[in-house]
Amino acid sequence: MSEMVTVVGAGLAGCEAAWQLAQRGISVRLCEMKPVQHTPAHHSDDFAELVCSNSLRSDELANAAGLLKEELRRLDSLILSCADAHRVEAGGALAVDREAFAAAVTEKIKNHPNIEVVYGEVTEIPEGRVVIASGPLTSDTLFDAIHAKVGGDFLHFYDAAAPIVTAESIDMDSAYEASRYGKGTADYINCPFSREEYEVFWNALTTAEEAPVHGFEDSKVFEGCMPIEVNARRGFDTLRFGILKPIGLPDPKTGKDPYAVLQLRRDNANGTLYNLVGCQTHLKFGEQKRVFSMIPALKNAEFVRYGVMHRNTFVDAPHVLDGTFAVPGTGVRLAGQITGTEGYMEAVATGLLAALNTYAEAIGAAGVELPRVGALGALVGYATDPATVGYQPMHVNFGLVPPLEDGKRRSKRDRYQAYADRALEALDAYLATRSDLFGGDRS
Repeated sequence: MSEMVTVVGAGLAGCEAAWQLAQRGISVRLCEMKPVQHTPAHHSDDFAELVCSNSLRSDELANAAGLLKEELRRLDSLILSCADAHRVEAGGALAVDREAFAAAVTEKIKNHPNIEVVYGEVTEIPEGRVVIASGPLTSDTLFDAIHAKVGGDFLHFYDAAAPIVTAESIDMDSAYEASRYGKGTADYINCPFSREEYEVFWNALTTAEEAPVHGFEDSKVFEGCMPIEVNARRGFDTLRFGILKPIGLPDPKTGKDPYAVLQLRRDNANGTLYNLVGCQTHLKFGEQKRVFSMIPALKNAEFVRYGVMHRNTFVDAPHVLDGTFAVPGTGVRLAGQITGTEGYMEAVATGLLAALNTYAEAIGAAGVELPRVGALGALVGYATDPATVGYQPMHVNFGLVPPLEDGKRRSKRDRYQAYADRALEALDAYLATRSDLFGGDRS
């Protein structure tokens, strides 16, 4: 096929979009500004860099995030295949060795015969069919070009990343390995606090000096990725009922749940690096070392990466994009977090759908209309419904799917499993009707 599509951005959404198009015989020009220019949040030259965390959230079907991943697997997602190949232990979650994962995606993309990688900043929207997946840290010049093309309101929210420490620097005399409620294998290192230790930590955390984040207020912090210091300021016990919740994590030394506990999750396959779960922060680097070293198990911790905070930009998608993520009347589609779908897998999903709809348009086929009973279909519905008021980023969740219609009373878990069963049955049925998009030799 002689059709050419330009994809802007080689993050999760952009790589997924480029791959899906290339697999269907479309020539793709993938534009990426790294390594020529980096954003404040990026450190690697590889594609699909995971900035905030190495966790892709739950992998269980009775969870909307897990269902979304299974749907993406059935849609032959590149990102999911690479994630599955480079997973690390994380209980019921899918977490990856982030360096190995990014390297695998990069290799796949660079070696695909239908993909040409072009390095350098894109300052104007290219001609022809385009998928813009430039991410929440879109450069100012491209941002202005997108704004001019899309029109309407542009919004923003905070996003933040957690620090990472070396495994050998964790004081295991003060920590213990366990998963909450003993579920699965003991994949987390748990750092307990006594009441006195927690009080010292909380006081230091809530008064520590933050790095300047110009033009934003705490009231605009996105709830799903809130800096730990902002969360802590909401009350002395807020962390103990949230990210430092001790319930179900008894200390083997006492047989009792500690007063509070910080969990560390493996960040690479060989277990030499661990990230501080839920500790996204924009404290100054020196303050991060001072405050987090007050945690007994981290008193001698070696920090290989400090937390960072940055602005995420997104469009008012329900009112400026159509149901295919296209700017109406153009060949331009947006994908990833710039559409306002929050989360790694949600970004992948929008990249995949933008690619499929671009391909369908190129061959004169009907657009993709995934069942709204599924995680992906429901997410699209939320992001593109013009009736939405006060659009804000959102992770996929079962609150977006229509209720079950059989009238049966179920426990929460059984209800969620029923949602998943219904969704996968509907997805398989839909895929069977779209051999033009999903069948056989697509080139």
